[in-house]
Amino acid sequence: MWHYWLIAAGIFFVGEIFTAGFLVFWLGIAALIAMIVSFFIPNLTVQMVVFIISSIILLLATKPLIKKFMHVKETKTNAFSIIGKKALVIKNIDSINKSGQIKVNGEVWSAIGKNDDTIEKGTEVEVVSINGVKAVVKPSSHS
Repeated sequence: MWHYWLIAAGIFFVGEIFTAGFLVFWLGIAALIAMIVSFFIPNLTVQMVVFIISSIILLLATKPLIKKFMHVKETKTNAFSIIGKKALVIKNIDSINKSGQIKVNGEVWSAIGKNDDTIEKGTEVEVVSINGVKAVVKPSSHS
């Protein structure tokens, strides 16, 4: 029976490659523990209980440790990183014709007005959202 546990552990370890969160890895370790138990106790029910209990213990005991070391800071993508930033209109924004450009963080973006506004070149605006590939802007309160 030990070879089935070894195969199960291998499947869990390979499965871990395709998942995030370090969950399946602990199931592989629990399968290895059940494999060791199978050398001494041939009863499949006992092996399954050992697998389930060791899985639960490993998951619960290591979850705080994993959170501590695997703390992933959410990073904004380039598009969403400009929301809330001030920008300068470099080409008149005409929301009816869906044309206009802004410069924000040194990059040129296509832009439309938040309320279908027409905004003149040289106006300071604030990026309020992203709509497809265009920045949605409103005149800055400092203008």
